[in-house]
Amino acid sequence: MGRTLLRDQAYVAIKQAIVAGALAPGQVVRDHDLAERLGFSRAPVRDALARLADEGLVESKPQSHTRVTPLILRDVRDALVVVRTMHEVATRSAVPRLSGDDIATMRAANAEFAGAVRRGDVERALRADDTLHDVLVAVCGNRAVAATIDRYTPLIRRLERQRFTTLPGEGSVRRHEELIRACASGDADAAADITATIWSSLDEILQADLAGGPVRAPHDDLPEEMP
Repeated sequence: MGRTLLRDQAYVAIKQAIVAGALAPGQVVRDHDLAERLGFSRAPVRDALARLADEGLVESKPQSHTRVTPLILRDVRDALVVVRTMHEVATRSAVPRLSGDDIATMRAANAEFAGAVRRGDVERALRADDTLHDVLVAVCGNRAVAATIDRYTPLIRRLERQRFTTLPGEGSVRRHEELIRACASGDADAAADITATIWSSLDEILQADLAGGPVRAPHDDLPEEMP
């Protein structure tokens, strides 16, 4: 198996572990330990860690350690602004190109999302939410938009997975339904506005959840960093 393929596989596996919280914020990671766990040599793991460092999911201190980047509220909110804007662009571009099958996929994803919300299954709800919005990202055909969303969404999702004690509820299901209706009717402006509302409401949810949980008190000159 070529080194490039191994590097990509290592990157995906480590990234998923970070986003899911299996590798916790602030946890020190060692390339030889990860290589052993993944069954790879150290070279593709080192390549993957370098790529993840570029994306802000790990950080290295020369001659010291590599660790999973701590959760920093300011960074998550900055990422959320970027992701929201890119989803607006994707939605506006995608709506005129959507097929009946695309709309059906979005409806099925929202049904899955609604079921996960009722069961309190955060992981499945987030996957279904991604599936719904990914339809629009894929159809818009803008690789720069897709790459930007792919880069910054993990910063948001890892905080959601760690900090959500409750799911956003039926309000999010209804907003998805409104988005799907706008898409089905070909109203790109309305769909883009609803998309912006969905991602803006996530900021409110994150803020409310954070307000109810322990957050390390920062120094005035430091970012708000959460363990």
